[in-house]
Amino acid sequence: MNYLSVENISRRFGERVIFKDISFGMAKGDKLALVAQNGTGKSTLLNILAQLDEPDDGQVVYRKGIKVRYLSQDPDLPVHLKVWDAVFEGSDPVMRAVKKYEECIENQVEGEELQNAIDQIEELKAWDTEVRVKTILTELDIHHYDLEVGQLSGGQKKRLALARLLLENPDFLILDEPTNHLDLDMIEWLERFLINENLTLLMVTHDRYFLERVCNVILEMDDHGLYSYKGNYSYFLEKREERKQIEASEITKAKNLYRKELDWMRRQPKARGTKAKARVDSFYDLKQVAKRKIDQCEVELEINMQRLGSKILEFHTVGKSFGEKHLFEKFSYKFVRGEKAGIIGKNGTGKSTLLNMVMGLTEPTSGKIVVGDTVSMGYYNQEGMNLKPDGRVIEIVREVGEYLPLNKGKKLSAAQLLERFLFPRSMHFNRVEKLSGGEKKRLHLLTILMKNPNFLILDEPTNDLDIMTLNVLENFLLDFPGCVLIVSHDRYFMDKLVDHLFVFNQGTEIRDFPGNYSLWRNEKKPPKEAKAVKPESEKSEKKKSDRSNKLTFNEKREFGLLEKDIERLEKRKAQIDQKFLQADTSPEELMELSEELGIVLQQLDEKGDRWLELSEKVE
Repeated sequence: MNYLSVENISRRFGERVIFKDISFGMAKGDKLALVAQNGTGKSTLLNILAQLDEPDDGQVVYRKGIKVRYLSQDPDLPVHLKVWDAVFEGSDPVMRAVKKYEECIENQVEGEELQNAIDQIEELKAWDTEVRVKTILTELDIHHYDLEVGQLSGGQKKRLALARLLLENPDFLILDEPTNHLDLDMIEWLERFLINENLTLLMVTHDRYFLERVCNVILEMDDHGLYSYKGNYSYFLEKREERKQIEASEITKAKNLYRKELDWMRRQPKARGTKAKARVDSFYDLKQVAKRKIDQCEVELEINMQRLGSKILEFHTVGKSFGEKHLFEKFSYKFVRGEKAGIIGKNGTGKSTLLNMVMGLTEPTSGKIVVGDTVSMGYYNQEGMNLKPDGRVIEIVREVGEYLPLNKGKKLSAAQLLERFLFPRSMHFNRVEKLSGGEKKRLHLLTILMKNPNFLILDEPTNDLDIMTLNVLENFLLDFPGCVLIVSHDRYFMDKLVDHLFVFNQGTEIRDFPGNYSLWRNEKKPPKEAKAVKPESEKSEKKKSDRSNKLTFNEKREFGLLEKDIERLEKRKAQIDQKFLQADTSPEELMELSEELGIVLQQLDEKGDRWLELSEKVE
């Protein structure tokens, strides 16, 4: 059953074409994700689909009688209503009946009024809705019902808007970055909710695990057209790579033929004959293909940053409180060179506060934080920077620096760095006010990287960045030789980058977990209850014994991480050995290198022993 038909729609702002001749359809039950680079018109398209804007050409047609709802990145909420009233705002009789019943319970109303409320719920068969309301509000951490909506933070407003939409039971739901401002538990709950709900979904999200588990259709939009993939994110990556290879081959062939045809065109004074005219027309079509560029998003940069000393960043029994609220206490840790650590925990547990303490923006309540003399911090925060609206893209980056120094005397200009992070030359002189929200975040990130820090602190760097930019950023950070401390709700991002996690619990402890997000999440899951079984035969016992010698899921992940860690440590050991042989190495550097070599060798021994232990179970 067809729910949506988008037919040849186009949109332009002034002379700028946002998109042109877009067509696609959605059937009932489809869960579709729209994937595109920032600035290609994703939010504009969603506004048109939500009927908040109109296309210049074409039309959008929904099946008659279906309920369509839209969650924007900046939802419009009734700011003067209390949270409770905002949840139930609307004319839906079921929601009104649930609200009346809940108010009777809250105000301890009894007698006829309470009975009428119960009768109304019985009549509308709304008991399931009453349970659903409480479940959704609890899962999205909406508890302060008496606050006015205007008093909520941006993240709280986004969660309230999401709750309102889910409670309306829409047939067709449009979501623009639904995982922004949700903590990890909320994201995983929303995943399960959307998978199990009988609704049709169209969304834009950068959360790749979300795409993997929720979606069954991926729609990719770029300058050359619209491409549909009937599968999840893994399928999309596989088929997109195949498409790119085919396109690259076609472009190479077109370029070779184009050179021959260009020579023919130059030798023809005029094309008067029918065959010649057809060849001329074909030439211009060929020219369009030959002039297309193949996307090159890989970032391989050997950055020549200031060398980190033996003392980098140290926490000594650090604690932080606000009045009677204790966020954390007695946290101690010392960073080593090349370390990449992630921070996870529920909203409000003090993750961003810890980063602000490292940057000296707020003081610890107890303990102390020591930053080494050789450390140059680069801090990307959620608020971003105040970019001059009339400033031009390249000027913003050049104000920080003209060049980023690389190894072997090479350097990367501001323009080249912009291109690496998907700002083509045609955009370099665009004014900031014309950029999308995601493009502004990307520009802010570049101003930090241009300062050439050796310790990066990233607070929710993935919010509002498109998947293409995230892949570029991840590749950059994987090659980054300094230290990285990341707060992020993007599980894929964390899995790919971090060596270990600082886990903020609901208590005051910060736990250091040796592994990435998926390992931690798997450990956190409660074990399944063991089923009672009858005594097995000798053959069954042998199978059971064989299974016990195989790697568990956790051990497989740990085994893979150990190989990565050992490779990194071996590489660092070789670099230190090479430094020892260089005549220009100072005595002070030799002392620091000797100290670091001892740490590296100790870690190699520990990780090597564990690798051998696990390798015995590998078949």
